[in-house]
Amino acid sequence: MKVGQFKKKEFPAESHSLRLPSTTPQTGLTTGEVTARRAAGQSNQAQLQSSRTYAQILWDNVLSLINGVFFFIALVLVALNRWEDAVTVTLIITGGSAVNLFQEVRAKHKLDEIALLTRPAVTVIRDGRQQQIPPEEIVLGDLLLMKPGDQLVVDGQILGDGRVDVDESLLTGEGDRISKRAGDEVHSGSYCMRGSATYVATKVGADTLAYRLATGARAFRRIYTPLQREINLIIQVLLLVAIFLWTLFGISYLIGVLDLEGAVQIAAVVAGLVPAGLYLAITLAYALGAVRLSQQNAVIQQSNAIESLSHVEVLCLDKTGTLTTNKIKLDQVIPIAMTEAEVRAILGNFAATVSASNRTNDAIRRACAGTVRPIQAEVPFSSSYKWSGIAFEEGSYILGAPEIVVGEIGLDDEFSQLIQTHSSQGLRVLLFAYAANHTFDSDPADQPCLPANPKLLAVLTFSDELRPKVRQTLADFARAGVSLKIISGDSPHTVAALATQVGLDPGIEVVSGSVLAELDESQFEATAKASTVFGRVTPEQKSKLVQSLRRQGDYVAMIGDGVNDVLSLKEANLSISMESGSQVTRNIAGIVLLKDSFEALPQAFLEGQRIRNGVQDVVNLFTVRIFTFVLLIFAVELVTGTFPLLIRHNVVITTLVVGIPTIGAALWAKSGKPVQSGLIRSALHFAVPSTLTLAMVGLVVYLGYLIATSIIMPVPENVIASDFIDSLLPVPRSALVTILVYCGLLLIPFLKPPTRFWVGGQPLSGDWRYTLTAVAMLILYFIILAVPPLRELAELVLLGPLDYFLLALIALAWGLALRTIWRRRLLDRFLGVDLK
Repeated sequence: MKVGQFKKKEFPAESHSLRLPSTTPQTGLTTGEVTARRAAGQSNQAQLQSSRTYAQILWDNVLSLINGVFFFIALVLVALNRWEDAVTVTLIITGGSAVNLFQEVRAKHKLDEIALLTRPAVTVIRDGRQQQIPPEEIVLGDLLLMKPGDQLVVDGQILGDGRVDVDESLLTGEGDRISKRAGDEVHSGSYCMRGSATYVATKVGADTLAYRLATGARAFRRIYTPLQREINLIIQVLLLVAIFLWTLFGISYLIGVLDLEGAVQIAAVVAGLVPAGLYLAITLAYALGAVRLSQQNAVIQQSNAIESLSHVEVLCLDKTGTLTTNKIKLDQVIPIAMTEAEVRAILGNFAATVSASNRTNDAIRRACAGTVRPIQAEVPFSSSYKWSGIAFEEGSYILGAPEIVVGEIGLDDEFSQLIQTHSSQGLRVLLFAYAANHTFDSDPADQPCLPANPKLLAVLTFSDELRPKVRQTLADFARAGVSLKIISGDSPHTVAALATQVGLDPGIEVVSGSVLAELDESQFEATAKASTVFGRVTPEQKSKLVQSLRRQGDYVAMIGDGVNDVLSLKEANLSISMESGSQVTRNIAGIVLLKDSFEALPQAFLEGQRIRNGVQDVVNLFTVRIFTFVLLIFAVELVTGTFPLLIRHNVVITTLVVGIPTIGAALWAKSGKPVQSGLIRSALHFAVPSTLTLAMVGLVVYLGYLIATSIIMPVPENVIASDFIDSLLPVPRSALVTILVYCGLLLIPFLKPPTRFWVGGQPLSGDWRYTLTAVAMLILYFIILAVPPLRELAELVLLGPLDYFLLALIALAWGLALRTIWRRRLLDRFLGVDLK
């Protein structure tokens, strides 16, 4: 696909374009003309940001669903005059947001540093002399100079006699060099690889092709992972439950069943059902993952990007700059008329002496040592005639494409078959020849002619240089069950050869962009799903392929480095960019691979699995705690007309059973596929049996102690019955808190079984840290009970030693019964499904 064709198809004519006169003076603009055009708004000021602004980062992390829910809870607590609890919830909101802000600001600093280091230098001609200026100071009509290695920052048209070869792969995805001469258009985002020329800026700022391609997608978008969506769903459901309970107890207060103090206490407890600590634990897990991966040369720009990677089912990769290093390497030197060592010596001198190098010459120079020699004549390489030559004292050496050089030499069938075999494998084949001539003639069209009677010295084969460990990385993803799609703007033969080099089946059929263009919607989707390698595709087709895969239910990651990848990166569930890629791809990517470290991805994948597994453990514990509270509230209210727990009881249970232990769960989680896929399935398997049985045990303990206390304590005279019941509640409430702490802590070794005795709801972990944490929390609970000020602060009363022993026996019996339910899969049988 030619850049000009893409531009013409996609965009209408722009106002900030320049019509060139038939001749343009080589002195450039004057200072006065520059000032006038800058005042007229014809400057290159519309530069792409290297990353999000601080305001955008702050906005994205503050205005989220979870923050909105907790802010609402904080307002409710303020309205209930529970300032301490409101401050606690607010600190959790700000704490979680602060962790995310720190991580994303840290990523911004790194990306801004990369952008500064890779900022292109610009040489402009003004008032007849060359000047170095920042890219944003270019104005429409400026005359610029390009030389090898320069990146073009505006669109323009070449003037004069200069000739250059440019690399437009960041715009088109095609790795071929394109020759440009006077009158040809050049585009921002491309690189000058050979030659030098002057060009006049015909489009600047927002009118340039690179800018318009980049802004075809929004610079940043936040995509929630499946895990985040499930957590948001759980929080929304809990919020609805809390609102329902507030409504019920509000009605009770209005009709006089509850007094104001009791209504406030109950409303505060209900507010605690929405798990603020869950959000903090998840944020901590994301932040720790980002820190770990920063040591693996990966910048995490979106906090959830690592966990998102663990969900990836299809990984789409660009070829140029992603799988390859944008370099080629010399694979084989097949000598004909002399030894390989002699051929390599001559090749080394040839490559060291050429005046203008290119990727092929660089590959030879890396593989063959040589020295610069005096020359008598030279023909630089050009894609128009496809050969180059140097005349030394002993004669001329020619390096060129087989179809050009063979016509002068003539080859037997053996070498013709050899060339065809290597070419069919997608390798680049060149011939190296010698002639006795010391000069090079030209034809009537001023094109250089090959010397007469050349003799073939060697057949050279070249291949794309792969990034380090790319084969192993792709194999790791394949073993993890991730499907691979190689999508490139390069030629189908080249992409097919690359697919073979990276370890894919050589028999894989390559689908070209021209074939895709002829397919209807259903055929396109079927091809996108079934095929692995796509060549000569346009940026729009890349984007459409990603869209098609997502519509078919796949979780898609896209890795790209060029402006031509922006649209597809935007459509993917997760976008990944290389450090050496374009600025805009680094801007929108969730993960940026520093030093183009492709091998960091498997580690990121494992880190994502670790985060997902840790969060799933955290959610399991929170789910049991919250829904046990909900069931107890309904059950106790229905049976006794009392409310089972106070707000400080809730704080004690939450802190000891889930608050502190879940921090360990986030820190110590391991990678690997979860036993159950998805939070809902995990909750059904682990949380539902735990919740139902624990709520029943809690109800029995509460009722038992309420009845026992009422028998022991006679009803005083002249005391209202409701006041007498309230005087009985501290003992059953303290007993209920104790059994919930016992059982909640007993769940932790069931969640991460240290030995086979504890295996039931989850597979064997062998990690004793979780169990030791539960023991530490139990000791802390007894410290709270033993220290009067702490016990009074928690609004607990001290029970007898036999009571704590009896409650411990009840908790152990509950644990054994729960283990039986899991091991015999009683819930699975009742529901008629397999939750494993």
